[in-house]
Amino acid sequence: MFKNLIIYSLFILLPSVLLAQKIDNTAAFRAINSDRYFRFHYDNDYFSATDENYTQGYNIELVSPFLKKNPINYLLLKPETSNNQFGISIEHIGFTPPNIGSAEIQYGERPFAAAIMLKSFTISTDTLGRTRLLSSLSIGLIGPGAFGKEMQVAIHEATGNTIPLGWRNQIKNDVIINYELGYEKEIYRLQDWFALQGNTAIRLGTLSTNASAGLQTTLGLINSPFTASETNKKFQLYGYSQVVGSVIGYDATLQGGIFNKKSPYTNSDNDVERLTGQFNYGVVLKLKNVYLEYFRAVLTKEFEAGDATKWGGIRIGIKL
Repeated sequence: MFKNLIIYSLFILLPSVLLAQKIDNTAAFRAINSDRYFRFHYDNDYFSATDENYTQGYNIELVSPFLKKNPINYLLLKPETSNNQFGISIEHIGFTPPNIGSAEIQYGERPFAAAIMLKSFTISTDTLGRTRLLSSLSIGLIGPGAFGKEMQVAIHEATGNTIPLGWRNQIKNDVIINYELGYEKEIYRLQDWFALQGNTAIRLGTLSTNASAGLQTTLGLINSPFTASETNKKFQLYGYSQVVGSVIGYDATLQGGIFNKKSPYTNSDNDVERLTGQFNYGVVLKLKNVYLEYFRAVLTKEFEAGDATKWGGIRIGIKL
């Protein structure tokens, strides 16, 4: 009864909402219709020829029936009448101001920041209602313990690019506990050629608190992600697009951790843009047991003096 009340309240309060985040591994157009798979995701602003704001991220994801025994699942929503997938992932994200070669604080810009998290998640598919319920809990760390400095310095040394010197001014260590709920509904489908989905979600925690609204479309040779088992079509090739509008409550990568207030520099509450827009687009190739994706993203400025952020990325997955 309590879980049903949570879901009902979420859908009433947040109509047509899509969770906006830097790495989203649960969107319907990224679905792998198998209860066992592994997938690797990598983001970098190198794909857009920039080196600021959201600069890099990766996600290592595993879905398997044995994860049903994960004790964190007791905190996640997973209706018994749905087909449930159980997964965990390791996620790492990093952010920098424009002049990474400067060792001084760049006032008015975003601070250096990095975060690493272990995420437990469930994806529950209702094949009759053509819906998906997404639930996850992330636990981790923002700050030097997330080794953002070491990773970026190593990459720039290897590629001969500017060595970042400002990480000494990064957001200080603090705990990450973030809970997410999402809901996806297929609005329209034209056979196996075109689909339109609406989404609802909310994100609460010490890393970020936000809600977002949007739609997503897929066009090409597609199977429905709202099925319980693998379909007969082994080859899929399609493009997708997302348009997202977000309401921002809190962002620790800009404002610092909730508990540790000793960071040398953070953006003030008044600096944070409370409304942002994001456009994502990409292409997905699915073979019998292989998932391949390339995508690009554009996000409007996240703080008053900032600029739009652009990045791209790849995903490689395999059914186990």
